[in-house]
Amino acid sequence: MMPKDSAHRYSRRKMLQLTGLAAGAAALPSACHAATPRTDTSPSAAATTMADTQATTAATMARGGMSRVVLVRTEDRVAGTRKALELLQPDGLTGKTVFLKPNYNTADPAPAATDTRLLAALIEELQNAKVGQITIGDRSGMADTREAMTSKGVFQLADRYGLKAIVLDELAAADWQYFPAEGTHWSQGFAFARPALKAGAIVNTCCLKTHRFGGHFTLSLKNTVGLVAKYVPGDSYNYMGELHSSPHQRLMIAEINKAYQPALIVLDGVEALVNGGPDTGKKVKSGVILAGTDRVAVDVVAIGILRSLGTTEAVSRGSVWQLEQIRRAVELGLGASHADQIEIVTANAAGQTMADQIRPLIV
Repeated sequence: MMPKDSAHRYSRRKMLQLTGLAAGAAALPSACHAATPRTDTSPSAAATTMADTQATTAATMARGGMSRVVLVRTEDRVAGTRKALELLQPDGLTGKTVFLKPNYNTADPAPAATDTRLLAALIEELQNAKVGQITIGDRSGMADTREAMTSKGVFQLADRYGLKAIVLDELAAADWQYFPAEGTHWSQGFAFARPALKAGAIVNTCCLKTHRFGGHFTLSLKNTVGLVAKYVPGDSYNYMGELHSSPHQRLMIAEINKAYQPALIVLDGVEALVNGGPDTGKKVKSGVILAGTDRVAVDVVAIGILRSLGTTEAVSRGSVWQLEQIRRAVELGLGASHADQIEIVTANAAGQTMADQIRPLIV
């Protein structure tokens, strides 16, 4: 638990308005190009992609030597989100355009999909931090994206807060950027949404759940799949068909994350799916909100929570660092590489108790 005086100092700071080095998204223009019917698979392009992402992550780690994950015990998604951001104090957001990536694989209630009240609170905090234009967008996997976003009230939120809401399935070919296959398990490479890459910062808000279709768990790394095309106009290749039929699915999930560096991750763990998922399964009250800037660290802590609740064998067995999504993300230099690099920041004794419970589960 944070000392009381330290927690108090955090509460007096102005939310999110530190002006240090940005942890925002990197578009990596040297490694990608506007969509055409096939990818550039040159080794130099792939190497540049990996080098740029690793350099960004290394710089982030070097600033403090630790990846901070805020853990707030709460049953209130709105209050928990605000408190988590107050404690995290992410920097480099003020004045930047933001692409906000929710989880709308379906329009089912949380934890299957992003809770609308949590999303509204996050938008308000970003606007309080005086970010630039916010764009919110997604591509559903199991539902029609426009229908899912409509059902969840996204377009109403856009009108209320002056956001731009886009359906990624409806993008033109020029709005996708290809990343090469070289150095990945993607046979044709993959195509990533340009509106996200062009933003000054990407904010990833995800849920706490397992994944029965081969991902094993779907947290912040897996949430990035919604930024990757199923089809690109003029390109008949089914990228999601390859992903979901591949024995390397979990490695491929990690590999798409090398396309960008998130500025902020907010994970809704007020409820969790401890089996099944991503849409249905055994739902339990887990009572937590996580926030951080390191996808690996946030997912590792979230996996520890799933393990503490009792989850699937695929998520529970072995070291968390040997789970394929995590292991591959570490190999790519996307975040923390062992538990000693993760600092869990809590607000009170209840949060510290949970942190103490999951610490042995993330070694």
